[in-house]
Amino acid sequence: QVQLVESGGGLVQPGGSLRLSCAASGSSFSIKSMGWYRQAPGKQRELVAAISWGDSPNYTDSVKGRFTISRTRNTVYLQMNSLKPEDTAIYYCNAVHISLNTYWGQGTQVTVSA
Repeated sequence: QVQLVESGGGLVQPGGSLRLSCAASGSSFSIKSMGWYRQAPGKQRELVAAISWGDSPNYTDSVKGRFTISRTRNTVYLQMNSLKPEDTAIYYCNAVHISLNTYWGQGTQVTVSA
């Protein structure tokens, strides 16, 4: 079992920055990859960014050049710069165990508004 705890969401003006953090505990030593998804009202959950050991991170096109994902062994971060109103969503941390079980955090709200 892996437990994921997110932090760092909030309200920010357009053009501002936020940094999300997600700490993994439990069987976190066997996590294959970690990432961030988001879900806006009325939309499907979508991948924002993901990172695996030894691989380059991947990003959805709409955040390339603005968001940066990074990871220590048990924590994944999402640095979000130049935020836009369309980035408003609930952001969920995701972890894929080497067993291929998938785990989710509880979600953190990011609101970009003037």
